Amino acid sequence: MILGIGTDLANIDRIAGTLVRFGDRFRNRVFTETEQQKAERRRDVAGTYAKRWAAKEACSKALGTGLRMGIAWKDMAVTNMSTGQPRMHVTGWAADRLAEMTPPGHEAIIHVTLTDDHPWAQAFVVIEARPVPGESGQAFG
Repeated sequence: MILGIGTDLANIDRIAGTLVRFGDRFRNRVFTETEQQKAERRRDVAGTYAKRWAAKEACSKALGTGLRMGIAWKDMAVTNMSTGQPRMHVTGWAADRLAEMTPPGHEAIIHVTLTDDHPWAQAFVVIEARPVPGESGQAFG
């Protein structure tokens, strides 16, 4: 079952300007060390940050809160699998919110996809609840 859906569109040029204006203050407030390392290794640094910004916004919407109610930017982090597929990780308040919205006997799976076409970066997040075999009372076979 779908627990939440979120999307966001970020302007890469706006993020680039923010990086120039606020530098490390912005990076350290919004992005984890892993996200920063990934972005700084890329040819399109601003585009990489913009996609992760959009993913955090989209995730906060899928959690049903937006960026309010105690959620912190760094409570949501994007990493990549070896295949390049992005993955969303939540900690802190975001993890608490995810646990709260996940029905008993289910596990939450966060799906995320990112794309960009200058000057836009876009993210979609879908939070799915899947039954845990043996915990939901359902027979599997």
